[in-house]
Amino acid sequence: MAIEIDALIIFADRDNVATSNAEVGWVLQFKKFLEVMLTQLLGEKPNILLKGEYDTMTSPKLDNVAVLIPILSKDFIQSQRCLENLDSFHKKIESSPDSSKRILKVYKAPLSLQEQPAQLRELPEYRMYQLDPDSGEIREYIDYFGADAGRQYWMELIDISYGIREVLATIKHGTATLPVKNIYNRKTIYLAETGDDLTVQRNIISRELQRLGYAVLPIHPLPGDLTNLERVVRKYLSVSDVSIHLIGSAFGKIADGTDRSVLEIQDKLAVEKSVDAKLKLGNFSRLIWISPKLSNASDRQKKFIETLKRDAEVQEGTEILQTLLEDFKSIIREELEDASEKKILEETGGRAIYLMHDRIDHNAVKPFIELIEKAGFNILMPAFDGQLLDLRHRHVENLRNLDAAIIFKGKVNEQWVRMKALELLKAPGFGRKKPIIAKAIVTATGLIADKEPFKDLDLRVIDGDQQQSLNALRSFLQEFES
Repeated sequence: MAIEIDALIIFADRDNVATSNAEVGWVLQFKKFLEVMLTQLLGEKPNILLKGEYDTMTSPKLDNVAVLIPILSKDFIQSQRCLENLDSFHKKIESSPDSSKRILKVYKAPLSLQEQPAQLRELPEYRMYQLDPDSGEIREYIDYFGADAGRQYWMELIDISYGIREVLATIKHGTATLPVKNIYNRKTIYLAETGDDLTVQRNIISRELQRLGYAVLPIHPLPGDLTNLERVVRKYLSVSDVSIHLIGSAFGKIADGTDRSVLEIQDKLAVEKSVDAKLKLGNFSRLIWISPKLSNASDRQKKFIETLKRDAEVQEGTEILQTLLEDFKSIIREELEDASEKKILEETGGRAIYLMHDRIDHNAVKPFIELIEKAGFNILMPAFDGQLLDLRHRHVENLRNLDAAIIFKGKVNEQWVRMKALELLKAPGFGRKKPIIAKAIVTATGLIADKEPFKDLDLRVIDGDQQQSLNALRSFLQEFES
């Protein structure tokens, strides 16, 4: 059946009662902002409906709904009608391959996993409330455009919007936006769950890492009981190259079946993975950040931190820092990018060629790809599918890591070639740490009329018909390799 409703928001009526500080209720305000965000992403206004627990007018068939958004609160889980709506939708989609993406649980107020219906416990979560890290006080957003809301409410709203767009792309067009991980093929990072005082900071780091092309785990909330918690964390760590731990004042949740916090358990299992990787000559590293502000930390948390510092000193592959968070974020990026560059050098013997070409020439460039690969070089390629920002990041990453560059001119005009040549000049500004050894323009469709500007840019021009260009490129590669 065709999808008619992009998103259905279900909620307890008490969660949408307007207060003296707001003109409309919380849920209605959330819907309004979500519509604005999705309109920008989709290029058209989405069809989003509200369904309160006692709403008898809005009764869409649930198989017409793409995404269900339950607004979680104490009132929601105590409402039989809300739970029935949730259960009905879950039964409709549970056999579909994308079922885990079609329910986006939004927290209006905190709820433990144990309080939530079983259908929701392992789904991604979006926290739309304020938590004072010092007092632990929970507050609803009133000033949606204030500095505090800008740090969490809007970023969570952006994530929700992208989640809905991905589902709509899959259902309506048969394919979702290409995941960032597939574009970059970069490291997988286990970003450990934190105490409530650092949830916002963890979310910011997670988003930044994903925008840079890293796969970030865990993708679902961790189980609350010790046995399943350890099983899931070990599973995530087994496919991770790096673990990052943020430690603040909050001791964090206590797992059922133990007196240890989730922070401690994740750290213990990361140490196990590190030891195992060392024995098997594998690569795994840990980055630990400790907040400089620990005045509100409990004695137990302080003891955990001291133990963490002491143990980290003797653990190879572990780096521990107690600095400003912005400085730590810069260190994360430097560590990961250096590792990425080192990996390329190891795989290619220090020889990576960026074959710059346009989508329109992708078929014409294939004989040149084959020649370069046979010569033993690693080819860096542009990406053509995905978000514009992601494609740009891929291009910049290639500019950082190439040893030589080849600009292919097929059906594109010389203005396009000049633009790419100028981008090679800008490459040092993207963080390159080595010179570009060789640069060339290759054609397969004839001659370049004016070669002088390219020679001034230190670009060799290899032109002629396809066979002439292939022969000349073979000589170029032999010179480059020597």
